[in-house]
Amino acid sequence: MSNNAVSPSHETPLRLQNFHITFFAIVLGMAGFSLAVQKVGGQDGKGILPVLETPATVLLYITIALFAFVTLIYLFKVVRYPESLRKEFNHPVKINFFPLIAKVFLVLSVAYLDRDMQVSLYLWIVGAFLQFIASLVIISIWIRHTHFKIEQMTPGWFIPIVGSLIVPIAGVPHGFIEISWFFFSVGLIFWIALFTIVMYRMFFHSPIPDRLLPTLFILFAPPAIAFIAYVKLAGLMGHDGAGLDAFARIMYYFSLFMFILILFKVQILAKINFFLSWWAYSFPLAAKTLATVVMLHMTQSAFYRNLALFELGLLALVIMLLIAVTAKAIGKAEICVED
Repeated sequence: MSNNAVSPSHETPLRLQNFHITFFAIVLGMAGFSLAVQKVGGQDGKGILPVLETPATVLLYITIALFAFVTLIYLFKVVRYPESLRKEFNHPVKINFFPLIAKVFLVLSVAYLDRDMQVSLYLWIVGAFLQFIASLVIISIWIRHTHFKIEQMTPGWFIPIVGSLIVPIAGVPHGFIEISWFFFSVGLIFWIALFTIVMYRMFFHSPIPDRLLPTLFILFAPPAIAFIAYVKLAGLMGHDGAGLDAFARIMYYFSLFMFILILFKVQILAKINFFLSWWAYSFPLAAKTLATVVMLHMTQSAFYRNLALFELGLLALVIMLLIAVTAKAIGKAEICVED
């Protein structure tokens, strides 16, 4: 055996040590997918495709089981290799993935709004608390750092603040109006600031590395989520489009433009090798689908109905592709390896 080879007895510990925080992107993607299927399926046969009600429930339970599984493995890794946690938290890219855990709780709280309000409330409280702590800690690190460079900036930096935009979606139905406005304000202003920096980085500096190119999909997620949250906060939900104001339209149509722009670049994304970052395709597509479903409910327009079905179909295809390539990578031991 060569000096560089890894013996079978060491393979499992090494893979556990490299079980990165980015695995929670898989959970978030599945949570977003299950919620999108649930909203398109509707309730009591009143959705676009009522046949999706049962699959939505199955997907929700699969997501919860996956969340528990990934969490247990990551906790075991932290206990066994605490130094790896410190390295991830000090990493200029990986640190932004820690708030994924809060986002999963928040998305699940939205999914449970139509199922069990009490469970939804508990999930929302945990998610909002984790999101608040994550925002404070990570933004504090951004402000006072010693090792970040502009070349390390990607749309993945939106992750710590996008969760704040999710908070009002379940927060308003639970009666936390002012708290929801607080999180919405933080998320919106920081998204605008970070969006400007990301655009500057992409326009005037070296291209984003291939393994992080899938994070470009995150570009259309914040305005889509902000649109949904704003509709909740402002009480705009109607059925004739009259409730839509200028700000709501700006958020939705900007998200739609960014969605089209990224699809225009899909030929570049199709050429890159598989990385776990491919799961960045999933949740933004789910957020865009959910925003279109809200537009459909507010306008009753056939255009948005067809667009929602297209986006859900695209999301389903992407999820199936991601599951297939991830399973293949796991089988070939290409995941949980040193960066």
